[in-house]
This record gives sequence, structure tokens and C-alpha cells, in this order.
Amino acid sequence: MKPAVVLVSGGLDSATVLAIAMQSYDCYPLTFDYGQRHAIELQAAQRVCAQLGARAPRQVRLDLRAIGGSALTADIDVPKGGPGAGIPVTYVPARNTLFLSYALALAETLGASDMFIGVNAVDYSGYPDCRPEFIQAFESMANLATKLGVEGARFRVHAPLLALTKAEIIQQGIALGVDYSLTHSCYDPVEDRACGRCDSCVIRHQGFEKAGIPDPTRYVQQA
Repeated sequence: MKPAVVLVSGGLDSATVLAIAMQSYDCYPLTFDYGQRHAIELQAAQRVCAQLGARAPRQVRLDLRAIGGSALTADIDVPKGGPGAGIPVTYVPARNTLFLSYALALAETLGASDMFIGVNAVDYSGYPDCRPEFIQAFESMANLATKLGVEGARFRVHAPLLALTKAEIIQQGIALGVDYSLTHSCYDPVEDRACGRCDSCVIRHQGFEKAGIPDPTRYVQQA
């Protein structure tokens, strides 16, 4: 199978994307220690890759705390109560642009032309770098700015969850054997438990409810 770089975060969406990609590609998982509020998601990424039989994720360290500007990388409270209007303070400036840039560098090193990312434009929190326009723009840049692209390779950024609801994502992952109890989505966990009240917890729990599948998440307070 052709090689592909898959961005994994330890979350529900990226676990599903890895399972999808593994059906057709030789996958190289890539994860990031970017100065996020906790390391739980990095441990979850390791668990997910092991459970699906993938390679252990290659981990890149970035210091986005030096930039800040987000409740995930600065001393800003994580909002609770579910998604509101506008772009939330949990948006991390340029995060997906940076992550895909590293994926592109690894892909070129591997001689791969395919990258996978778990962005979603339906059940999401209003992040501008989860939209199809962003994916298309990055793909165009990748083909202009790389040696392989100039030599005729065609880079493609796969975002198979882009138009799915959270419930549809969960149903697809279950069909592919994803163990969602190993994943982590919470922005503000308390030790090893999800807070149950941040945007990500609320969206995740509603997704399981709509999918008709029991939510395996261990919450401090039920979403």
C-alpha cells in the first residue's frame, strides 16, 4: 500500500481518520506536543495507534505556549456550557496550518503524496482551519512549495470527516473497530476524567447520543 501521513491527536475524530486511512494506506501517524494544557491526549494517541495496529506515532515538539492566544496554550479559562457564537477562545492560532506543514515535510521525506487530517465542518466549534476552503488552499500550497510537487507529484490532503456529523463519525469508527474509550477529547480534564462541560465534551457526548451508542467517556460531570 502507498504510504500516507496521518495526523493523530488522541481524539475521537483523528482515531476515526486513522482507522479509515489504514484501510487503503501504509500509515505513518504524527502527533504533537505543542504546549497544550495537558499530556493526556498524547497518551491517548499512543493507545489508539496500538489498538488499531498502527505504527507508534512520531511525536513532534512545538512551543505554542510561547505564542499563546488560546485557552489551550495560555492562562485563559476554558469556557463551559457548550458551543456559542463566533470563534471560541479554544481556537489555537494557525495550529492546523502548522500541523499540516509538518505532515507535508514528513510526507516528502517518505516519498508520500497523501496526508490525512480529522477536521470536520459540521459538528465543530467554529474553527476557521476546519473548513473545506482551508484544506483546498493548503493542498494547493503543498503542490507549489515542495520538491516533489515541482517534480510532478500531486499532494492530496484527505479530510474524510469533513462533511459528517459527529454521530456519523462515531458510527463509522465503530464499524471499523475503533475503541472510543481509549480516546480523549476534553479541553479541561481533571486528572484522567473529562470535565463534561467544555465545547468538546458537549459535542462528543451529543454525538454518542445521536448515534445511539453508549458514551464510554469517564466524566467528572456528565455532558
